[in-house]
Amino acid sequence: MVKYLAMRKQINIARGKPCKEQLDLSNPMFEDIDYSFLSEENVDVRNYGAIEGLKETRRLFADLLDVNIENVVIGDCSSLNLMFDCITRSYTHGVNGSTPWCKLKKVKWICPVPGYDRHFKILEHYDIEMISIPLNDDGPDMDIVEELVKDPAVKGIWCVPKYSNPTGIIYSDEVINRLARLRPAAPDFRIYYDNAYFVHDLYEEIKIPNILALAEQNGNPNLVYEFISTSKITFSGSGLSAFISSEHNVKEFLKFLAIQTIGYNKITQYLHSKYFKSVEDVRKHMQKHAEIIRPKFELVNKVLEEKLTGYASWSKPKGGYFVVLYVDNLAKEVVEECKNRGLVLTDAGCAHPYHKDPNNSLIRIAPTYIDIEELKEALDILVDVILSLKK
Repeated sequence: MVKYLAMRKQINIARGKPCKEQLDLSNPMFEDIDYSFLSEENVDVRNYGAIEGLKETRRLFADLLDVNIENVVIGDCSSLNLMFDCITRSYTHGVNGSTPWCKLKKVKWICPVPGYDRHFKILEHYDIEMISIPLNDDGPDMDIVEELVKDPAVKGIWCVPKYSNPTGIIYSDEVINRLARLRPAAPDFRIYYDNAYFVHDLYEEIKIPNILALAEQNGNPNLVYEFISTSKITFSGSGLSAFISSEHNVKEFLKFLAIQTIGYNKITQYLHSKYFKSVEDVRKHMQKHAEIIRPKFELVNKVLEEKLTGYASWSKPKGGYFVVLYVDNLAKEVVEECKNRGLVLTDAGCAHPYHKDPNNSLIRIAPTYIDIEELKEALDILVDVILSLKK
């Protein structure tokens, strides 16, 4: 502890950020640039136009998700921005002609927990009531979801279907099918399907069902808003995002987008579509990511097994960006003491609405950003703090 305080050194494992080596994988994107800057439809990507995104970039994302190109709109680097925009538009103007949420007495939202803190912050910003429900090993507790959507005040649910943030669980086929079959009382209810880790496998490729196709098959073509990004594929601050939904929802989305912006960054779209010519190119690229970060996840599991067996429990994800550690009734104390010793973790309670973890137990570990030696130091501090508080 003295060493860290004396050096004023901080090790940060709070957020799921790619490390420099991961970002460097995409540097070749800037080599051999075609300076014509013309898309396949002869759009000059330096100029206005193509508000829905370049055709070739939309096609790449459509192929990755097995949807039609008409279902895809390309955004800038942040899918969270797209989610915020969709909720904002629903709040101010309603959903496809429904009453704007700002004119309703109460708006409620289903929040599977543990969940993603930034999702909860959007809802809190608009004073939308968050209803916590269990996130089981196979996804949200669908018995509870199916009961809650009978309330017309319930307007949405957050879903991170693959390598869920932060637990790393993968929704089962049954859960995804039940989501697609939902019959909500509110016609403006939407599933916000944040598919952030759709190609982020650490080991073998794992596929999940296509919820848009399932929803359409079940007479719910407009039920799902899906979001993805390249934030952890290429460059976190300079990549692409996408909104994926029914053609009807896409048309409604574009009506607002045409007022909101003259267009997103097409040069970035151009570079991505030139670099990734196929789905297979993306898969090979993601295997390189896995080779860099897999040892970090394996180190976390090894250290926790050796030193905390019997004192705590933790997740063993097959992909994504987080490990969750459970220390009953001690999370706040562990996070605070780690901070005193130079180790920064996400605030205790972050994975629950209103930062209220009823068991004060969950600690989120993000091992990807720091190097392996720093990660060892971080784990030493974390383990020492937990054992000292357990005594």
